[in-house]
Amino acid sequence: MRINISNIAKLPTRFGDFKIQSFAEGIKEHLVIFKEPIGDIPLVRVHSECLTGDAIGSLKCDCRDQLEYALKAISNESGMVIYLRQEGRNIGLLNKVNAYALQDKGLNTVAANHQLGFKTDERSYEVVEFILEHFGVKSIKLLTNNPKKIESLNDIKIVERRPIVIESNRHNEEYLKTKKEQMGHML
Repeated sequence: MRINISNIAKLPTRFGDFKIQSFAEGIKEHLVIFKEPIGDIPLVRVHSECLTGDAIGSLKCDCRDQLEYALKAISNESGMVIYLRQEGRNIGLLNKVNAYALQDKGLNTVAANHQLGFKTDERSYEVVEFILEHFGVKSIKLLTNNPKKIESLNDIKIVERRPIVIESNRHNEEYLKTKKEQMGHML
């Protein structure tokens, strides 16, 4: 895996003062948002890009709420958010919008992906271990509800899994129910 790594820059935010560094894996440019000292066992959120949720504030998912929860926790405790460029569970923005259109017709998030010819979840997490190794991290406290993230980190010791508890709304209740019942998310 060939990865190009940026310099480190300061990133003041409404959640606190962080530093950022980018890791370019081919055309995908991932971002690490971190607060020092990272420590021996940092709090880590592996977050996949969600333009509609993270940037626009869509109520169809819980992505922005999870990202903000993680940034607040890391601002208080230190650690890092590893922001992966894997839009729409790695089906891309165009296909995500097509999946949204199918959801508007009654399909759930899993069925919509399948209808478009994709697996339930196309994401991969190999770059996460590379990033953690770059920072010298061997053990983490992982902020996640997704069992696939836990299973994918083979060379990293997860000493604690912290759930991200977010209240649902009328627009994402079925989405969260599908994540729990069909994808095994620990909600």
